[in-house]
Amino acid sequence: MQYYSCRDLICCVLALGVLTSSGFAAERTHDLEAEDYFSLSTIGSVALSPDGSMIAYTEARWVKADDKRNTDLWVVDVETRKRTRLTFDSASDRGPKWSPDGRWIYFRSARKKGDDKLPYNGKTQVWRVSPSGGRVNPVTRVKDGVGQFQLSKDGANLYYTATSEHVDAEWKDLRKEFKDLKYGHGVTNFSQIWKLNLESWHAEKLVDEKRVIQDMKVASDEKRIAMLTTPDEELLSHEGWSRVDVLDTNTKEVAIVTQAGWRDEHPSPYGWLDSVEWSNDGNALAFTISFDGYSPILYAAEWDDGKASLTRLKGPKAVTITGGTVHWRGDGRDLCLRGDRRARGHVWCIQDVRGGKQGKSQMLTPEEGVASSYSFSESGNEMAFIFGTTSHTPDVFYRGRKGKFDRITNVNPQVDTWKLPQLSIVTWEGAGGDKVEGILELPPDYKPGSPLPMVVEIHGGPTSASMFSFRFWIYGRALLASKGYAVLSPNYRGSTGYGDKFLVDLIGRENDIEVEDILKGVDAMVERGIADPDRLAVMGWSNGGYLTNCLITKSTRFKAASSGAGVLDMVIQWGTEDTPGHVINYMKGLPWTVPDEYRAGSPLYNLDKVTTPTLIHVGENDPRVPPANARALYRALRHYQRIPTELVVYPGEGHGLTTYEHRKAKMKWDVAWFDRYVLGETDEKVEDMID
Repeated sequence: MQYYSCRDLICCVLALGVLTSSGFAAERTHDLEAEDYFSLSTIGSVALSPDGSMIAYTEARWVKADDKRNTDLWVVDVETRKRTRLTFDSASDRGPKWSPDGRWIYFRSARKKGDDKLPYNGKTQVWRVSPSGGRVNPVTRVKDGVGQFQLSKDGANLYYTATSEHVDAEWKDLRKEFKDLKYGHGVTNFSQIWKLNLESWHAEKLVDEKRVIQDMKVASDEKRIAMLTTPDEELLSHEGWSRVDVLDTNTKEVAIVTQAGWRDEHPSPYGWLDSVEWSNDGNALAFTISFDGYSPILYAAEWDDGKASLTRLKGPKAVTITGGTVHWRGDGRDLCLRGDRRARGHVWCIQDVRGGKQGKSQMLTPEEGVASSYSFSESGNEMAFIFGTTSHTPDVFYRGRKGKFDRITNVNPQVDTWKLPQLSIVTWEGAGGDKVEGILELPPDYKPGSPLPMVVEIHGGPTSASMFSFRFWIYGRALLASKGYAVLSPNYRGSTGYGDKFLVDLIGRENDIEVEDILKGVDAMVERGIADPDRLAVMGWSNGGYLTNCLITKSTRFKAASSGAGVLDMVIQWGTEDTPGHVINYMKGLPWTVPDEYRAGSPLYNLDKVTTPTLIHVGENDPRVPPANARALYRALRHYQRIPTELVVYPGEGHGLTTYEHRKAKMKWDVAWFDRYVLGETDEKVEDMID
């Protein structure tokens, strides 16, 4: 058993420039409260200019009056660090792309004015703005809006997708007569690809294949267009029905790259394609396919004499690649991607992917921290990326020709004055004696001595991981430590970044092996004097909510639980969620073929063992973990088991909470619930906190 302190990382943190812009470390005097969460800006994506001198990025800020976050477009000069805000509308600006000459930044936005005339009808259009600021100009005027878009390499043409409604012939008259009803199938918005000449402003329709295009990329010579397609709009169709098509723009013929049978070698038939990316020479196409419960797989298709050959590539060793993050670097055949390793996130580059072979892998981002979106200059010698560490929220970073890392922005300077939790990575022996890791957060002023009340915070997925970086979010991280709790975020069996075996060990063993991993982690924290065994709580969202439901049926040690969007019954889940392949993978079959596995994986059948006061959160319209699970849990615990229980339903919300008020409510309810049932706070104090 080992305990790693974040103090060991001081040299690395200082090397990353984690100081205030004035060059002096700020004094940390501010105690975190729930409201501080809404002061945070979040960087969503970055786009490096072709010459590598400027970085465009999106930044989201909370607007209390609008009850939401709004995203705007910014640009920063790499040398001077001067930031310029380019957009100011409440329009969800996103997806910045530079014109090849660097004169314009193109982006998607849904702008709306009172008269609802195009392009201000609230539908997503392509817009452009000068990097120096000024007027934002519309580029497209499509009645129902556009989906993906891409500029040609010379900047002369804009390619974009649009939709056209199609009604199946069977029952067509009834479907049209009652068109305001929603149907299970038969009415589909199929995709089209259009080419817009930016000089003549003439638009030409190139593709209308009666399929839905989830992603589209145009080769540099404009001779081929790659499309990731599905037969309809349901997410269900991603799982086993998605494919890669390529349009020959001269002959107008569409060839299928992922021919029938290509999935036969996959660990599951229920994989979904993520995105497609052309090499600069237009002769290689990269893409990933992802799965619930298994590592994503990386492919490259290469063209020779007009024919494509498909090669399965190997990712970097001991790294779980992130689907949909592949990019080619410069003019060569170096293929880059994002991947997780031991609670860190990096950008990796696989060298010289060519002729069905590949070279070595190189890590392009700092060792300690978490990288997300990234972008290269035209030459590939410069890179912009988003990066967060244990002491600052994600910011824009830059890697130059010499490989030096520079932090270019400090979008949340207030964080420099916050008392941050003490972060460390802890390890213990999980199920079967295997090593398991987790992130431990301790109060800023914690000193070894008296054990603390501890909350076990469980990540979703489960094909995901809790990362070793500072994170203030609505599911417990940062805020609970500021309130005096220890927080353990276990990377239980099935988490990414710990090798394929660790990931797939969970298949067929949900509500079993990962539960033991977590409970042994709690034991370890108690044994080390960190956690008070009489003051324990558990919480999670999505798969974390499911595991919260599992844990309270397996142990009476938790004094309080917060279950968010959690599965209760696997049959209900399979029959009602939007991605049923998830359940089929983990249960290893359909409900009528393996009913015992569905029962074993469902905490529903052990609710008679629950003694833990449970707070239940769910979005009213959640398609991923439908509210039937939460309502059944509430009914069982409150009306039949007589356990203190509250059900909080968030109107209009899906699988995640999006509004200011809903996120604030989530945080305050959790803290109040734990304070009452873990700390034994009085009713009056708890009610004051909620108010």
